[in-house]
Amino acid sequence: MTVSRQDFEDAVAAYWGTKQTQDNEAKIKQKAGSGTAGSVRAGKHFDPIVTLLARFFQEAGYPPDAIRVSRKQGLELPGYYRPQKQWDLVVAYENTLVAAFELKALGGPSFGNNYNNRVEEALGSAVDLRRAAIADLYPGEKPWLGYFFIMQDEEGSRREVKPAKGALPVEPIWHTTSYQERFGIFCQRLMAEQLYDAVCYVTSSATDPKPNEPVAGLDWRHFSAAINARIGYLRDLGLPKPHWPPSPLFGDPSQG
Repeated sequence: MTVSRQDFEDAVAAYWGTKQTQDNEAKIKQKAGSGTAGSVRAGKHFDPIVTLLARFFQEAGYPPDAIRVSRKQGLELPGYYRPQKQWDLVVAYENTLVAAFELKALGGPSFGNNYNNRVEEALGSAVDLRRAAIADLYPGEKPWLGYFFIMQDEEGSRREVKPAKGALPVEPIWHTTSYQERFGIFCQRLMAEQLYDAVCYVTSSATDPKPNEPVAGLDWRHFSAAINARIGYLRDLGLPKPHWPPSPLFGDPSQG
């Protein structure tokens, strides 16, 4: 069964449903004096999208042990500037990193608090792994990286944000832009610099979960096509093989 557009829209809607449930649970815990275990730290809200992305590789014939979707399976990958970094979905077959996905979101009401953090996280993850590949820490085919981002669609993310007056002027492209527009520019540049092989950038909200795709080329259609192209490329090279042994590079997840 091919992953469809409807599957994508359903996964984004499920993301908001899970996130809202966790937000409510966090509020209850806070009132009970149990701290503020918020939905962002819980991490489960991206499970529907992780499951959706994993389907591409399941349907392509990759064995279950090659598709790592949970921490207990081992989502860490070697870095260059640090020993390891945990990704959100890892497909590792033999000595090849078939794909690694980073999934992030930015929500309100104060978008400025975490905007720079999201930019730095995405840059750091890609640069670290790309440099590790140059250092021959990924001896198989060249690693493939995907980035999936949801921006909460509300007035605060659509409003123009003026750059602060600093020691030197900012690039003109950043003037009169909202956080939604800024992140679109950022994602386009991630692709232009080949830090990620595919980026899907959507805006959405709990009240209207149907995803908007504000930047041409960063939509679900292009993102899914890039995933399928990666799968096809490796298929032409004979991957996956009919019988899959434990990976010597990434280890056997059944042992952890």
